[in-house]
Amino acid sequence: MDQVAIVGAGLIGSSWALVFARAGRAVRLYDPDPAALPVALSRVDGALEMLEAHGLLGEQPASIRSRIVVTADLREAVRDALYVQENAPERTAIKAELFARLDTLADPRAILASSTSTIPVSQFTQDLPGRGRCIVAHPSTPPHVLRLVEVCPAPWTHEDTVTRTLEMQEAVGQVPTLIRKEVQGFVLNRLQVALACEAFRLWEDGIASADHIEKTVSETLGMRWSLMGPFETLSLNAPDGLADYFARFGEIMHRINTSQVARPIAPEAVAQLEAELFGDAPPDFAAKRSRRDERLLGLVAAKTARAGDGEA
Repeated sequence: MDQVAIVGAGLIGSSWALVFARAGRAVRLYDPDPAALPVALSRVDGALEMLEAHGLLGEQPASIRSRIVVTADLREAVRDALYVQENAPERTAIKAELFARLDTLADPRAILASSTSTIPVSQFTQDLPGRGRCIVAHPSTPPHVLRLVEVCPAPWTHEDTVTRTLEMQEAVGQVPTLIRKEVQGFVLNRLQVALACEAFRLWEDGIASADHIEKTVSETLGMRWSLMGPFETLSLNAPDGLADYFARFGEIMHRINTSQVARPIAPEAVAQLEAELFGDAPPDFAAKRSRRDERLLGLVAAKTARAGDGEA
């Protein structure tokens, strides 16, 4: 079995461990805090139960779980690993320090991939002797449910590193997309931020309540986007496709776009939004996260079944 190291055992790291173990890889899951490791394994066990309930496992959960070994020793974690997936906090200085250690400790042939969601890998690997093997492999959340992974090299990342990373992600059942040029936030978060910021402005300006904005996405946009992306969506919203859509609505789109002016999001406004959404007491976010994953797995199972029947 190919050895994989997962560095950081939080929500993303534990999910990554499951992705690779489910695909038959031997996984060492590392965290500098020993107390985080049993929590991570508990998350893996819960996720395996959900996957099995939806018929999305090809073998017994115990077999998959047996491939994951935890450690609080970074040297031990990366020993013999030819692929390392980092999941440290989203801070450039932290990632720079960690990647310097990984570049020293890991096998010279190993790919050093970061789960960073916004920071180009060039910002924390520029001084490393092994910077050519460093790359972003940014997952959707959680990666064991949502399979898309954004692969983004630095200007100095070796082409072989890019190819091997894309091949690795495909081999473990993920859906890699190649980001050809570095940009903060890559593609997924730039699209997500554009929608989230406009939703916040609409709420703050009193255009619609928070729950009605939520429904607008979950009951329409989200349902369409579970089947196709923005370009195909527009193509199907006019009788004769994309060019027809822009001929009809291009000027209107431009006027709307120019009215969507970026502005800071004040902490007091965020507190007010939270109060509107959740009332006086915050919800159990772990329970809500679990319900989200359960519903997403139902959608994944339905899409998988439809693909197996030969439907698009």
